[in-house]
Amino acid sequence: MRRLPVVIPIALDQTYDYLVPRNATVEPGSFVLVPFGPQHRIGVVWDRATDSEREVPASKLKPVMEVLDVPALPTVSLRFAEWIARYTLAPLGMVVRMMMGAQAVFEPAKPRFGVRIVEGAPEPSRMTPARKRAIEIASDGQARAKSALAAEAGCSTAVIDGLIEAGVLVEVAIPEKRYPVPRPSHSTVQFGPEQERAVHALRSAVDANNFSVTLLDGVTGSGKTEVYFEAVARALERNRQVLILLPEIALTSQFLNRFEGRFGCKPVEWHSALASAERGRVWRAAATGEARVVVGARSALFLPYRELGLIIVDEEHDQSYKQDDRVHYQARDMAVVRGRLGRCAVVLSSATPSIETYVNARTGRYRHLVLPSRYSGTALPDIEAINLRKHPPERGRWLSPVLVEAITETAAKGQQTLLFLNRRGYAPLTLCRTCGTRIECPQCSAWLVEHRFRRKLTCHHCGFALPVPEKCPKCGDAESLVACGPGVERIAEEVMERFPSARLALLSSDLVPTLTEMRKVIAAIENREVDIIIGTQIVAKGHHFPDLATVGVVDGDLGLGQADPRAAERTFQLLHQVTGRAGRSFAQGRGFVQTYMPDHPVMQAIISGDREAFLDREVSQRQAATLPPFGRLAALIISAGQKEIAEAYARQVVRRAPRAERIEVLGPAEAPLAIIRGRHRWRILVKSPRDVDLQAYLRAWLSAVPEPKGDLRLTVDIDPYNFL
Repeated sequence: MRRLPVVIPIALDQTYDYLVPRNATVEPGSFVLVPFGPQHRIGVVWDRATDSEREVPASKLKPVMEVLDVPALPTVSLRFAEWIARYTLAPLGMVVRMMMGAQAVFEPAKPRFGVRIVEGAPEPSRMTPARKRAIEIASDGQARAKSALAAEAGCSTAVIDGLIEAGVLVEVAIPEKRYPVPRPSHSTVQFGPEQERAVHALRSAVDANNFSVTLLDGVTGSGKTEVYFEAVARALERNRQVLILLPEIALTSQFLNRFEGRFGCKPVEWHSALASAERGRVWRAAATGEARVVVGARSALFLPYRELGLIIVDEEHDQSYKQDDRVHYQARDMAVVRGRLGRCAVVLSSATPSIETYVNARTGRYRHLVLPSRYSGTALPDIEAINLRKHPPERGRWLSPVLVEAITETAAKGQQTLLFLNRRGYAPLTLCRTCGTRIECPQCSAWLVEHRFRRKLTCHHCGFALPVPEKCPKCGDAESLVACGPGVERIAEEVMERFPSARLALLSSDLVPTLTEMRKVIAAIENREVDIIIGTQIVAKGHHFPDLATVGVVDGDLGLGQADPRAAERTFQLLHQVTGRAGRSFAQGRGFVQTYMPDHPVMQAIISGDREAFLDREVSQRQAATLPPFGRLAALIISAGQKEIAEAYARQVVRRAPRAERIEVLGPAEAPLAIIRGRHRWRILVKSPRDVDLQAYLRAWLSAVPEPKGDLRLTVDIDPYNFL
């Protein structure tokens, strides 16, 4: 019996040897069921041992229990997992866990049952409008789930059951779902000279059948999506799979519709809102090659693509691509790695490229394609800063008279307005006017946010919630609690008072929590059933609202006061993206940014539209400070249930840091958010020049640190984006 290295999907960084019967054929990447301690676990067969420990005698090895009937991970997935584990210092088992998709992958497909019309069946003795609608829909002869037919007919499943009893419908097994194949020639698009040059370059990148990275850099509304769709078409013509990453797949109904218009069917979706069974089907479809185009959130990067030929990262600057749980990775950067390992083209698309990507394009590491004007020919919106020191809102209000007048003018023309505030809820702080108490989360060092529409105070870090109290919990004074500061709910309240006849849509993850609800709201905006849109950052991510003429940013300064080296960059990107939603189908849209700092470089860049000057300034500052992309950062986060234990261990960790001339160890310091979910947090920041092997330094350092015991946790975050 030969030995077989297997990776178990848990927080361990090694393979374990098992025996395989002589007659069994097991290839690397296969999924196997093995005994592991007192449990049976699913593992992945590796093609080489990953640890250098002494070989265990064959007599002590246990045999593989079963080789599972699941498509094997391709070799490129094994190399990708190893690369991520080395780079992020995450256990290999945890990376493999991300590649396993869902439990449904390893379970036999459950048969699906539905109903179909019985040909020649007489009408039921009792015909109702609901029954009539259901029969008319079912008359196409297709098999549907009872719930699906009821939804289409606008009736209950009891109506469907009644038709089954009457013999009009019959229950049948529904065939396994098959994903349609997009057609590259389904429709064509007429491009201008700028777009045509970009299309040619992207087609050439796909034709090369080799690794390359291209930055598709176009202003908002420049047709970037239509341009990279042509690269998708070329990949499909070459019989290659395509992956399109989007920052928030749940908000992309527009994208799916645009894709269907171009290719004749919707792509295969992958995101957290999918049911487990559907995730299992998508995983298998990617592994077999049935799924030709997958559109997904960052985790779609880890599907076992059989013949991947193109990766597109849309809105590549978006911080949603950074994973801050378990395995800490940046999906944009890992997409580039996956492209290199799989020898395929990578396209990064954005109107506001990240500094890292911009520098790579400027230095020639990435090809740089620029679309400087809108596809429709309309001008970019005219942006105006509203100085709140000169034009303050009325007492108890949050909208400047200048912005109110602009909304009024827009409404009079029958056009839409978008009000943007990147703060959920009604108010960020509830204060007692009598004793000064601020109502805090009992598990986090954060204030509870009032959500008036739900009548709750909620922590946005741990999810703790309680009903809005009628009196101060400390002094007991009734009628003394006051909401401080605005959230989107408070802005909506003011808008309803000022514009009582206006039709409002409030877009926030708290109020529109499901994918279906969100897509309904987006459709209502597109269909001109909404006059004023009020939303958080989810409204800034790639939406196209043709009738949107005016955008108002309620608090343009919100992101600038953070102790974050990317604060200016993020604020610029967010403001540029949200104001860029305006005027896509008009002669010129308008954007208004309320600010107390109109002279701030970010505000000046937004108003002037001089993006290059802003980027050059940010690049020079980063270079002078040896910050990414000119330097490397890593964060060590220590947490424990008791502050003293976390602090003592953090100081012990720093004392064990090896001396190195070009590496700075900063801290330990209590985290800005010192307590989350009852755990006290301390941070250590490690900084080095770009050419230093920071991972090797960290491995040597951490190998000399005592293993955390009890509830102590030590987390490593390479290339941190969150400094809280």
